[in-house]
Amino acid sequence: MATVPGSGYEDPTADVLTEAAAAFGLLASPARLHIVWALAQGESDVTGLAERVGGALPAVSQHLTKLKLAGLVRSRREGRRQVYLVDDPDVVDVVRLLVGCLTARSTGAELPAPRRLRGL
Repeated sequence: MATVPGSGYEDPTADVLTEAAAAFGLLASPARLHIVWALAQGESDVTGLAERVGGALPAVSQHLTKLKLAGLVRSRREGRRQVYLVDDPDVVDVVRLLVGCLTARSTGAELPAPRRLRGL
């Protein structure tokens, strides 16, 4: 691994870059990003998510399946319901940071002070 001159950061491995690209690829869909954003605010079942993100129940269910297979969300059973939640707190941090900054830019609000994400 190479170190970026003057930064003290080493370049990530090919495996790490591949994993990051896969996660960002899944989050490149506005519908999936909205689902992850909603789940970052709190767990929900598929019906609640469909209502919140304005998607059809089958489509939201398919998005959740993809996010679950990628390890970005997980589910647990509560009686007859499947409840979904974000499985990776770092994903929550990244999504909140990005959406928060873009929202602030679009409204002309002051951007939040930069903060370091874990591991960076």
